[in-house]
Amino acid sequence: MPQTLSAYVPATTLEGAKQLIAQGPAASQIAIKQLGTNGGGFFNVNSAHPLENPTQLSNLLQLLYILLIPAAFCFLFGHMVKDKRQGIAIFAAMGILFVVGLAVVYGAEIHGNTLYDTLPIDQAAGNMEGKEVRFGTGLSALWAEATTAASNGSVNSMHDSFTPLAGLALLLNMQVGEVIFGGVGAGFYGMLLFVVLTVFLAGLMVGRTPEYLGKKIEAKEVKLAVLAFLSMPVGILVFGAVAAIVPSALAAVQDPGPHGLSEILYAYSSATGNNGSAFAGFGANLPFHTTLQGIAMLLGRYAFIVPMLAIAGALATKTPAPASAGTFPTHGPLFVVLLTVVVLILGGLTFFPALALGPIAEQVAMLADQTF
Repeated sequence: MPQTLSAYVPATTLEGAKQLIAQGPAASQIAIKQLGTNGGGFFNVNSAHPLENPTQLSNLLQLLYILLIPAAFCFLFGHMVKDKRQGIAIFAAMGILFVVGLAVVYGAEIHGNTLYDTLPIDQAAGNMEGKEVRFGTGLSALWAEATTAASNGSVNSMHDSFTPLAGLALLLNMQVGEVIFGGVGAGFYGMLLFVVLTVFLAGLMVGRTPEYLGKKIEAKEVKLAVLAFLSMPVGILVFGAVAAIVPSALAAVQDPGPHGLSEILYAYSSATGNNGSAFAGFGANLPFHTTLQGIAMLLGRYAFIVPMLAIAGALATKTPAPASAGTFPTHGPLFVVLLTVVVLILGGLTFFPALALGPIAEQVAMLADQTF
């Protein structure tokens, strides 16, 4: 991977054509962007470029960089609240969601695209459209899952070329607020939002006032958590709906049918979630989309973080109550399962109708050998 301030290198191809090989201080910038979960590529095709991500070893290191600090926040939290089990429980819920998403993405990609079955295309390695041969289906699926679970946005393959079911998993990772590890700190406070809602629901089940870390979760905290959660559907569904009906905005959509809707959903999911990856066939450089997606970025960040800061402030003023026999433990396997289910159910109920018209409809059409 180059780390230089020298000029671009002229080269002559095997056919005799002249070209310039771009280079620069890539190595240091890529390390910074991945550790900070930024994701902007030094080269235009990002981590698919052979000088930005040349080998499977560099691929592994960059994947580790993407997830390292967000995952570490779970253990930092356990240390700060003086109960490591609390952080481990949240890490376990994130890990389960990550593995489930990866299984969906990899399973969909390794089975290939059924529309190619009648064509002289070898799909023994799965759906290789839009992927680098040196990474293949497996490492491309792993990177796609990691970059959308975190608010990173870097890519080593083209997400627009993924099968519909894989694209659905990537969309849902962003739509739930990128709480599966997420960005540097951002994913963790997003998961704490679901923790508040989970203990509230658990309290309703047993008929007790919900508590977390000895602090009572009351109406104010639940209202603030719901307010923060609503920032995602507003930025994705409301703004996406506007983009889908404004004629000038529709010029950005490359593909007809359900995949065109998926492109719109992905663009606004990525913007609202501050991710940055894209279904790259979507031409987001129109003034309409750059303006509306800029507003979506602000909404997804500040409409999420301000209510979470208000919850933190409200809990900080409360006197801790000692745990009793009726206190719901928030560090055991039951809480991990309940937290995971709450994330999936809230995400599913909120976004399923739109996903049904986009990637799910496209998957059904693909299995029926229908194109648009």
